[in-house]
Formats: sequence, C-alpha cells, structure tokens
Amino acid sequence: MDAPMDSEDEETTNLLPLFLMPHREKQHRKSRLKTYDSKKRGSLQKRHHPDVIETALERLASLLWPVLLITAVLVYGSHSVLINLSKRYGRIQYSSASVVFMIEVTKLVASVILWISQPINEWSLAGFRRHISLKKSLPFAVPAVLYALNNNIVVHIQMYMDPASFQMLSNLKIVSTAFLYRLIIKRRLTSVQWFAILLLIMAGASNSYGSLNPSNMYEESTVYVTTSGLILMTIYCTISGLAGVFTEYILKRHHKTPLSVQNFLLYSYGIPLNLLAYLVSSRASMEDADDEAQGLFEGYNTWTVIIIITQALNGLIMSAVMKHASNITRLFIISCAMVVTTLLSVELLELELNTYFCSAFALVFFALLLYNS
Repeated sequence: MDAPMDSEDEETTNLLPLFLMPHREKQHRKSRLKTYDSKKRGSLQKRHHPDVIETALERLASLLWPVLLITAVLVYGSHSVLINLSKRYGRIQYSSASVVFMIEVTKLVASVILWISQPINEWSLAGFRRHISLKKSLPFAVPAVLYALNNNIVVHIQMYMDPASFQMLSNLKIVSTAFLYRLIIKRRLTSVQWFAILLLIMAGASNSYGSLNPSNMYEESTVYVTTSGLILMTIYCTISGLAGVFTEYILKRHHKTPLSVQNFLLYSYGIPLNLLAYLVSSRASMEDADDEAQGLFEGYNTWTVIIIITQALNGLIMSAVMKHASNITRLFIISCAMVVTTLLSVELLELELNTYFCSAFALVFFALLLYNS
C-alpha cells in the first residue's frame, strides 16, 4: 500500500499557510495567471478573455476553502457538547447506532445530489460505469467498518468524561496518525514533529491525572475523566488514525474519480453496517427483561436532529479535506475544535476548569504550532 504520493500533497503537509487552500488549486491558478500575464495586458479584449473568467472563478473557490475549514472547526467542536445537551436525566435515551445510521443516510443523499449536479457525462450510467468497479469499490469497505465502530464509540465516551476533556484527549489522534502515516503512506516526520507528539502525550497525561476518577462517579459541572473513558479514548484514537490515513490513501489513489462518487461508495458500505449495528442493539434491548425493543427514532429530540445534520456536514467536509489537502489539515481542524468545545462547555454546561486542564491546553496548543510549523 505504499503508493507514491503527489508532490503537492507533500507540500500541503509541510507548509501550514498553504493548508488554507488546496495546493493543486493554487498551482493551477498561478499557471493561469502567468499565462495571462504573458499576453498583452493593455488590451481591453484580453481583460475579458475566458481565461480571466476562469481565474476569477478559481479565486472565488479559493476564498470558499477557508470558510469550509472554519465551518469544520465549529461543527467538530460542537459535537461532544451537542451529545451532552441531548441527554435526558443524565442519560442518552436514543440508540447511538440509529443516529450513526441516519448520519450515513444523510451523507449518502447529499453525495447523490452533488453527483447529479455535475455535467451529464459524469452522472449518467456511462459515467457511473467509468468510475465504478468492484476493484475500486471494495477498499471503501475498510474505512466504512472503522468509521461505523468509531462513530458509535464516540457517543458512549461522553458518558465517561466531560466534553472539554474529550476534545483535549482526542488530539492523541495525531500520535496514531503519525505512526500510520509512516507505515502506510511512507511519509517521514521531522524531529520537531516527533517532539510535538511527545508534548501531546504529556498533555494527555496531565489532563488525565488531574481529572481521573477511578470510581466513575463525578459531578457534571467539573472536569472529569474515568478509567473506562481512557480505555475507550485509546481505542477511539487508534481507530480514527487508521480510518483517516486509509481513507486519504484510497481517495488520492483514484484522484480522477469525483469526490461525490467516492463518498457514494463509502456511505453505501456504511449504511448497511450501521443498520446491522442498530438491529443487533435493538434486539439486545428487546431481550432485556426490563426493556422493550427500541424504535429507530425513539429518544430523539431537537438536539439529536442537529447532531445528525451537523455530523453529516462534517463528514462531507472531512472527505474534501482528505482528498484535496491531507490528514494533517484534518488533525489541525480537530485540534482547533478543542477551543470551541472548551468555550461551549464553560458557557452552556457551566464546566469548571482545573489547573491540570489549563496546563494541558497550553501544551496542546504549543504542540500544534510545532507540529504544523
């Protein structure tokens, strides 16, 4: 699986300022500007040349890219807070598998809409056959399984730690992603990046030590992390790193295939997997002597619907980031979301921060600057 990576992907990883715009688009825009500058600048007719119009459209697209990334930060940062707001009487009343299933359905519908909005030669049956084959589609089953597991784990983690600690510790994804980048994509890390990873581990240890409550008893207004939460977080970060790196690998391996088609393949595997997870969990609930079978939408409230919509949007944005930028950009989004989560937790959940959390926050922030420098 050591397919060669494009040079633009390597540069996107190493240069933080360029992550705000897909590098391929920047190079394409620069080449067009050079072509235009070589022509007669004084001619009014040249100013309205089709190349100039295309360049203007490319500039518009480049402006939309940072807006997309900012949206991703806000959506990702609000996820764990929304899950806590969706609780009733301190418990999550709905099936996590049903929510993940509905998120996958929403993403699939959005992908189909985006696909058919393309020129007819792309979304026609002939265009579908040109981009789709069993050999191309099977690799998407791997991240579909991994995301199905992780999207259910992330709901249950919220029962064992506060949202701010969750977002803080989820930065350990960088550790698993770094090792897997080296193993799968053969991308080397600098000594500075390895030092940043060490700081992230120290930050996670600091926050965990100051907030750890082995008894699993806690007050919701305080920063807390339980032993079960740490175990689930370790599993979550490992799976997340593997899923992210593998997804980037297959998206860029078939870079000529439209992203909407690739998303269609990914979510086509994800839907039956999550439906199966829901049916299994529902049957287990039915066999419980004190409970009945849980309906698909049972326990839903307004916050649950908001979670489905925002996470569907987040999934589409992240796939665009991994195809046109890299997993490093994705990790930067996740890390920036830590600030959003902390602010929302303090404001909406009245979370009280402790010294260990604040020191870990500073370490993570400094590590991010080093890692992306």
